[in-house]
Amino acid sequence: MVLAAVAVAVSASAQKTAITSNKAFDNMYIGVNAGVSAPTKGYAVLNNLTPEIGVRIGKNFTTVFGMAVDANMHFSSMPSQLNTKTWVDNTNISLLGTANLSNLFNGYKGQPRAFEVIALGGFGWGHTYGEVYNGMTSKVAVDLAYNFGSDKQYQVYLEPSLTWDLEGYKITSGNIGSATIDAGGMKYDVNRSHFALKLGFNYKFENSNGKHNFAVEQLRDQSEIDALNAKINDLRNQITANDAACNKNIAARDAEIAKLKKALAECENKPVQVVKNTANLQPTVVFGQGKSNVEKSQEANVSLIANYMKAHKDAKVKISGYASPEGNPELNQKLSEARAEAVKELLVKKYKISADRLETEGLGATDKLFDEVEFNRVAVFNDMNK
Repeated sequence: MVLAAVAVAVSASAQKTAITSNKAFDNMYIGVNAGVSAPTKGYAVLNNLTPEIGVRIGKNFTTVFGMAVDANMHFSSMPSQLNTKTWVDNTNISLLGTANLSNLFNGYKGQPRAFEVIALGGFGWGHTYGEVYNGMTSKVAVDLAYNFGSDKQYQVYLEPSLTWDLEGYKITSGNIGSATIDAGGMKYDVNRSHFALKLGFNYKFENSNGKHNFAVEQLRDQSEIDALNAKINDLRNQITANDAACNKNIAARDAEIAKLKKALAECENKPVQVVKNTANLQPTVVFGQGKSNVEKSQEANVSLIANYMKAHKDAKVKISGYASPEGNPELNQKLSEARAEAVKELLVKKYKISADRLETEGLGATDKLFDEVEFNRVAVFNDMNK
């Protein structure tokens, strides 16, 4: 506990980088390992090497500390001692604390280093087959790890370790030179520890931050924050100035729209009559400035002309388009022609007047039809049979 407290203090001193939040299933990894093990005394090590394989599942809670569940399986060792009659000699499952010593003393720079040293230690539960035995164990190890991959998501490591049986094996048969006799006359194996050397591989799962390891928070100092706030205030002032200019322009446009609406209302309120004046027919169709489409408010006038032509089957009408004198003469000529054609098209398509009874002409710009300039943007009608 004292060593853990010291380690936390050293970690807090060395780790000056802020890390993004670590969710429940972030920074998880899974791996496999394999190697050999041998008792630490009472036997010739090279003559008693036994194969060992394992599986490890772990989680890193911080860039330094984590936990792992380590399950190992040993194969047929010392049958004379253990009376093993199965292919597997014994198994051991441990809960290990992990400490990344590289990050502990040198800090975390945003991603794992290529080479790291990781310490492991904890307690477990062992089970022996043959002479069936269950007991608590303890394990310490060091991983010499190499990280690789685009996001350092893969890790291979070389692990030397020591595992102790904390209670000792009770021996019921066999001639064991390393046994001791207790007060009750029972034999116990004094060889309570095994050394193992394994090669392992881990895969680190992708986290909620989109990476396979801890991500570094982008922190800013107070001077950066003040500079950003100054930029924000400057932009707000610019927006306020732009809003004032826009409001001024909107007010001017609203006044212009009100003026045009008033003129349009006066035009629409004029009495509409269809009278014969030699060959001239009334009413007229008024257009917006620069426009050649017939507005809804003017379709009633076109309807009167259609009714006249339906009532007079022999009537043939010439539609004459005009433009007001502002602007380019060539454009005004084209605009007057387009206005006459627009009225003809409406008479043919909507009111079913035969096209061969209609003739169009564009007479360009004029200011002679009406005193108000805007009322000279018209199309007028003449009965060519009168």
